[in-house]
Amino acid sequence: MAGSAHATLDTASRARARLASAGPSRAAWPLVAVAAAFTLAQLLLVRPGMGLGWDETVYVSQVSGHAPASFFSAPRARGISLLVAPVAAWSSSTALLRVYLALLSGLALYLALRAWRGLFPARVLALGGALFASLWVTLFYGPQAMPNYWVAVGALAAAGCFLRSRTRPGALWGLAGSAALMAWMRPVDAVWATLPLLVLGLARHRRRALPALLTGLAAGAAEWVIEAYVSYGGLARRLADGSAIQGGLGWHIAVVDQLRSLGGRTLCRPCTGALPHPLLTLWWFTLPLLAALALAVAVRTRRTTATALPLGCAATAAFPYLFLIGYAAPRFLLPAYALLALPVADALLHLMTAPPRAPRRPRRSTPRTAPLLAPHLPRRPALPPAPPRAVRPVAVVLVCAGLAAHLAVQLAVLLHTVGNATAAHREWARTADALHRNGVRPPCLVAGHEALPTAFAAGCGSVATTGPNANTTEDEIAGAARRTPVAVLVPPGSAPPGYARDWPSVPAGTVRIYYAVPGAGS
Repeated sequence: MAGSAHATLDTASRARARLASAGPSRAAWPLVAVAAAFTLAQLLLVRPGMGLGWDETVYVSQVSGHAPASFFSAPRARGISLLVAPVAAWSSSTALLRVYLALLSGLALYLALRAWRGLFPARVLALGGALFASLWVTLFYGPQAMPNYWVAVGALAAAGCFLRSRTRPGALWGLAGSAALMAWMRPVDAVWATLPLLVLGLARHRRRALPALLTGLAAGAAEWVIEAYVSYGGLARRLADGSAIQGGLGWHIAVVDQLRSLGGRTLCRPCTGALPHPLLTLWWFTLPLLAALALAVAVRTRRTTATALPLGCAATAAFPYLFLIGYAAPRFLLPAYALLALPVADALLHLMTAPPRAPRRPRRSTPRTAPLLAPHLPRRPALPPAPPRAVRPVAVVLVCAGLAAHLAVQLAVLLHTVGNATAAHREWARTADALHRNGVRPPCLVAGHEALPTAFAAGCGSVATTGPNANTTEDEIAGAARRTPVAVLVPPGSAPPGYARDWPSVPAGTVRIYYAVPGAGS
């Protein structure tokens, strides 16, 4: 009888072990589904053949053989250029690059959500991931060669790994890697996004997490700092130049500017005009309310840190773009949206479910006979399982209706933004074709209005005498025109620069091309 009892206990232990190992696998499937849906939505809604945007051409040109490298201004970092290098270094196909980035961004979202397993239930992680992935700005920039999405997933993963590092030493590698990814993409943004982690690490003397975080930030920013001394006159000079290019960092309230950009304006500079329709901005005002509810729920359930930390990181990540910069772009707030997603999802699920009732204490009863099997095992009181949370039907209907309306708004703005971007990119391609027809072919130079993306489309180098991308003078452009094809793009109603007044010109879309081709009689 004792042998059969031990056999029963061994079987039960093995069953519990199988269930424990299967639990994490089952919890991962919702995250896989969210990441896969995000990837598929990018490929379907953001056209792979949309063409490269202005900033994308700067980053891609650093590693592409299609055109000379564009001027690389002080605020930029080379992380995104290295990220796209496996494709851009050997192929000029924009569609292939979009597919590559869509797949990579879906994988990154899954890993960032996975970093939070055990801190929030799987349903919260899945809903939070879906909320972040369904924003038009996330879908629009996920497959683009832009750094902001990667800072966002890096910040989300870093906060989760920081919290898990106390009980799981392996999370330290994730923390260091996430911090390096952020600093690799945008070093200054990485510092802002991890500021609460640094403060918490110092205050609570996290001997393992803090060194991992600092090591990751230093490793990611090392190239940017070295380049500052090699090419920009030092770190302080690079920071000062970056501030000047961004209009001078200081006290600027850009909250209204960010609201104006929510209607699909990818860059709001100068940010003027009417605000978008309230339906397009309503979700933005609900975020702080749901964040406050999530914090209240976390305090009551005694898991404050897991909610307060991402909220704090979201606040510090958003602060410079809401109060220290004089213009707006919706992509600037992607890290804040990613960090808010999980607490907001937790608050929404709390609204839809009622808290479980406290379990009744079992009645004490004295057995008439002592146990005969395994008398050496300790006796544990048999507590009934905690009852499941009850569903609130009215709240479920309201929340689902609100989410459906939110998705419809995000889809409408996304399609509008993709359409506008595609039209602009095609205009640059048509101007590049006009340059080729008039003899301006590589090796060549393009200056003037929107010269940078047009030059990349034409395979030419871009030059500028004024503005944040200034890298030459008018005399140098005039000298170059004696030995290589040069074109100047002039918008309607403007006069060409002095050195190009005697050059032949042709209209091309929204600009007029003044060009000089040595040996062609120009």
